[in-house]
Amino acid sequence: MPEEDLVELKFRLYDGTDIGPISYSSASTVAMLKERIVSDWPKDKKVTPKTASDVKLICAGKILENNKTVGQCKTPFGELPGGVITMHVVVQPSLVKTKAEKKVDDPPGKSICSCSIL
Repeated sequence: MPEEDLVELKFRLYDGTDIGPISYSSASTVAMLKERIVSDWPKDKKVTPKTASDVKLICAGKILENNKTVGQCKTPFGELPGGVITMHVVVQPSLVKTKAEKKVDDPPGKSICSCSIL
C-alpha cells in the first residue's frame, strides 16, 4: 500500500485520553474504525461501548456516517504532511438497550384508586 494512501488517526476519548495514533488506509470505512475502537478500548474506563453501534465518531464538528471512508472524511487541514487527524469518540448506548435495562431495574408501579361515589 503506498504511503500516500495511509491516514494517521488518533481517537480522543471522553476523559481526554487517546487511542492511537494508528495508520489506516484511506479506503477504510468509519464502521471499521468503530470496530477497532471497541476492541482497543481501555479496560479501566467507567464508560465502555459494548458494540460499534454504541460509538459515534466526530471529525471537524461532524458526526461521521458508517458507510463513509476515511478518505471521504478527511478535511483539507488534515492533509498536512505527517499530520495526525484527531477524531472525537462519543459513547452513546442504543435506546433499545437503555429502555430494556430500565424495565428490568424499575418495578412496575401499581395504580391505586381511592375514589368513592356517593
